[in-house]
Amino acid sequence: MPGPLDGFTSEPFTHDGVTRDVWVGGEGPAVVVVHEIPGVTPKVADFGRRVIDRGMSVFMPDLVGTVGKEPAMPYILSSMARVCVAREFTMLATGKTSPIIEWLKALSRTAHQRGGGPGVGAVGMCFSGGFALGMMVDPVVVAPVLSQPSSPFPLTRSHRRDLGVSPSDLEVVKERAADGCQVLGLRFTNDRMAPGDRFDALRRQLGEAFIGVEIDSSKGNPWGNKSIAHSVLTEDLQDVDGHPTRDALHQVLDFFADRLL
Repeated sequence: MPGPLDGFTSEPFTHDGVTRDVWVGGEGPAVVVVHEIPGVTPKVADFGRRVIDRGMSVFMPDLVGTVGKEPAMPYILSSMARVCVAREFTMLATGKTSPIIEWLKALSRTAHQRGGGPGVGAVGMCFSGGFALGMMVDPVVVAPVLSQPSSPFPLTRSHRRDLGVSPSDLEVVKERAADGCQVLGLRFTNDRMAPGDRFDALRRQLGEAFIGVEIDSSKGNPWGNKSIAHSVLTEDLQDVDGHPTRDALHQVLDFFADRLL
């Protein structure tokens, strides 16, 4: 029986004394896929395989959780607790870039050297949803995607508006956006973990360079999206013709292909 990580091989990657496993698959220009809570689930790996099927390679770091394990509430809660206390992630602070971003930028540079092309794509999901914005500070990242960006956790109004990067990093992001590097963002409209205030802030800061895709999850919506829907590209994806989550998935794949291939 095929395993959840079929098509990928695990490799260690070290930067600044920190080593983590990275699951690598495919050939061609690279996309760094940063998993959501609770970890590299089977559906996160499925998304990676879709990128591979479009002619690109995938570098999928293991940051927390157990690779290949299905999500369940106790597992989700334990991973969330680990993320909240880990020094690599700034889940509660505003106006700060998570330390993990430096490691991810180094991984992006290595992925570019191996995959070639004009640069790399990057997608974060949930707690890592905004990481691609911080990674964009490195010019090697030319296709950043923010899927349900949830950090910092939206505890207050200022948290809901915060983009998870330092003021100096935000200035670099704005310069790159002004030079033509677009940013794609995805969220469900009723998702309190990825609030609309954050997308409003992205529009204010990046202008037309920000492409915001917001999928209706209001009560009684015609698509049957749950009011608690959160994971656009994985757990809450409905892969049927005409469904807005499927359209969003293909918009992401096209975004990568247009900029990398």
